[in-house]
Amino acid sequence: MGRGRVQLKRIENKINRQVTFSKRRSGLLKKAHEISVLCDAEVALIIFSTKGKLYEYSTDSSMEKILERYEHYSYAEKAIMSSDFESQGNWCHEYGKLKAKIEVLSKSQRHLMGEQLDSLNLKELQQLEHQLEISLKHIRSRKSQVMFDNIAELQRKEKALREQNKNLERELMEKQKANALTQQAHCWEQAQTSTSSPPPLIGEHHPTLNIGSYQRRASAAGHDEEAAQAQVRISNSLLPPWMLRPLNG
Repeated sequence: MGRGRVQLKRIENKINRQVTFSKRRSGLLKKAHEISVLCDAEVALIIFSTKGKLYEYSTDSSMEKILERYEHYSYAEKAIMSSDFESQGNWCHEYGKLKAKIEVLSKSQRHLMGEQLDSLNLKELQQLEHQLEISLKHIRSRKSQVMFDNIAELQRKEKALREQNKNLERELMEKQKANALTQQAHCWEQAQTSTSSPPPLIGEHHPTLNIGSYQRRASAAGHDEEAAQAQVRISNSLLPPWMLRPLNG
């Protein structure tokens, strides 16, 4: 049968207690050495017996370095915990202050809205009225400034639109002038094309060019006709023939 579980309590027998202490101390030191070697850990073990005798174990680094490191971490943790407690206390105090400020602001807002005025005396009501008058003056001043700014902005936009309209009118007039010039040039070209004719050919008979020859022929015909009429008149006269010969010749 296996060994039963030993109840953990103080051994009353002094000899048995001393023997158990020696055995457990040796086992504890052995385990500390094993864990330091197997796990590459820094281990420091301090044991005081009932008579005050010291038993200690430390790894390759000295016991003082390990204790200093322990104190550093221990004090740092205590400082963090104390700072957390202080900050928690500060947060609680700050929460109370902020809550009171919120209540005061809410109460002041309700008074400005004309609510819950029963608790105010005459002096407080006068102060509230003065505060409202100052606030109303600031509001009206800001309103006037905003209106003036809007008017100035609208005037600037109107000026820009007028300039844009003038530019568009100028461009439209220039385009109309260009179109009119183009149409006039086109009409002039058409007129020149319609009135122009090919030059006359050489040797072509043209009535206007033979006016002189026609006049000469007409004058010659008239002269012959007059000579014939004179011959007729002479032949009808009683002149002798020898006088008529010069006329015929």
